[in-house]
Amino acid sequence: MAEQASRFEIFRGREAPSLDECGCMTLAGETPNMIAALPLFAEAGPETGEHVDVPYRRPGMSLARLRLKSGFALPLHSHDCDCLYYLVAGSVELGTETLVSGDGFFVGSEVPYAYVAGPEGAEVLEFRAADTFDIRVRDKSPEGWSRAAQRVREAQDRWASEPPPVRRMP
Repeated sequence: MAEQASRFEIFRGREAPSLDECGCMTLAGETPNMIAALPLFAEAGPETGEHVDVPYRRPGMSLARLRLKSGFALPLHSHDCDCLYYLVAGSVELGTETLVSGDGFFVGSEVPYAYVAGPEGAEVLEFRAADTFDIRVRDKSPEGWSRAAQRVREAQDRWASEPPPVRRMP
């Protein structure tokens, strides 16, 4: 019976722990400028522009769900494992590409990338063949982090009243 339990599981998204509660991601590398700028982000306001939870995790596998508010920018970063991303709702700007619901992208281990949520925000699923992983943020100048905190400050009112993006499947 134990073998069957490991081969079939149901999980409930409403019961998903936050990424922080899950403890499956650790910060790697040196980011002294980012660390020094954390008070600027705390002062910017309560709306962070993102919510990340982990609906499913087991040895060698995890599923994370990101809900991003409009214009939220993930900084340039990488992970120590391959990641497959699928857009459930909204859109993201990834370099010169705009990806919408039903689109996705793959990022190999240690490949740096960044993206920005579109005008409706975005809901993104992250699939990994790992249950623990790191994030290695590429540090910016103090001025770069200060500008990022200012964008968060300016988005507070918009983010507080913004509904989640509409799911439009292809």
